[in-house]
Amino acid sequence: MEAPRERRYFAKKKVCKFCTEGLEPDYKDIELLSNFINERKKIIPRRTSGLCAYHQRRLTTMIKRARIMALLPFTVLH
Repeated sequence: MEAPRERRYFAKKKVCKFCTEGLEPDYKDIELLSNFINERKKIIPRRTSGLCAYHQRRLTTMIKRARIMALLPFTVLH
């Protein structure tokens, strides 16, 4: 008898939110930026967020700008 085949499940490919919706990250849009930082206030990596490389770089820059202007906290303690 043959051994039963293992079924492999593949994760759905993540699509860049900014490319599909035609948005651009902006440092003043705190609600949008806060979706891409975790509870420890760290920036979520590209493999988790599903963004393209271009928009991940732009998003990182905008989050850092918002932090410098005190719109977003640097850490949990702030």
